[in-house]
Amino acid sequence: MPHMSQIDLWDHLDLDGRLLQLLLAVVEEGSITAAAQRLGVTQSAVSHLLDKLRAIVGDPLFVKSGRGIVATARARALAQQARDLIDGLRDFAAAGAFDPTQAQGQITIAANDLQCHLLLPRLLHRLRAVAPRLTLRVIPSGVPTAQMLREERCQIIVSPRPPEASDVLQKRLFTDRYRIFYDAQARHAPVGLADYLGAEHVTVLYEPRRMLDVDEWLLGQGLQRHIVAQVPGFSGIAPFLRGSASLATLPSLLGVELLRGLASTDLPITVPDMPMFMIWHLRHQHDPMQRWLRDELEAVASQVGVADRGD
Repeated sequence: MPHMSQIDLWDHLDLDGRLLQLLLAVVEEGSITAAAQRLGVTQSAVSHLLDKLRAIVGDPLFVKSGRGIVATARARALAQQARDLIDGLRDFAAAGAFDPTQAQGQITIAANDLQCHLLLPRLLHRLRAVAPRLTLRVIPSGVPTAQMLREERCQIIVSPRPPEASDVLQKRLFTDRYRIFYDAQARHAPVGLADYLGAEHVTVLYEPRRMLDVDEWLLGQGLQRHIVAQVPGFSGIAPFLRGSASLATLPSLLGVELLRGLASTDLPITVPDMPMFMIWHLRHQHDPMQRWLRDELEAVASQVGVADRGD
């Protein structure tokens, strides 16, 4: 076995949690500027710490590509090791009881606009009251993947579509039903199935070309609709409905915030309900902070009257 000199040993002991978090932030964000914003430090601080890390591992870690940077193969391999080491440090620090009043750092939750508007402002209000040193970052979940959790891009995903993976856990937060939204100043509610199918429709299509569950279900039943517009999220629906005769078949809870002021009515056909899950990685199942965060999110869902009704 090659002998490690005392100098090499001290170089490796210079590694700490901050450097590991820095490496992950730059790898995942692909930008020193974005990594600095995520970590709450200056760009010069990120550059300085990167130079320190480069000296320790003996690799450039990131190289220029166009106007941005890309991680080297060594950086990508070290990032996975860094995640495991950070998990170990977190477990070490969490060996005792978790105290939210002393917790500090950033919580990242992946959610699309329905979940974001409905739940996360209320969650932040609770966090500010009981854990004032924690901050909240929200990223779009799109069509969520297990990799988002494996790579620590977020601690929790809130989505009706949990990714299928043996290392991902889930719990239902609430169940919603679908309704037809429309502008009552521009049209009447559709009367019967023929009127509904004959109307023009607006809907959501997530990238890469992932339809809403209700749209997939209707197609599976052979019910064809004339869809005149597809938008990438629920927040883009309202402008297409106002002043038009179009319909949108969407979760009813959108009427609380994003579609407030638009009329809604029941569908002329029974469609499956939409469940909403919180999703996390198996490695955090027993983490005290994550258990606390999941409890807080459940409490928020209960407070807004959309807790799991057991159906």
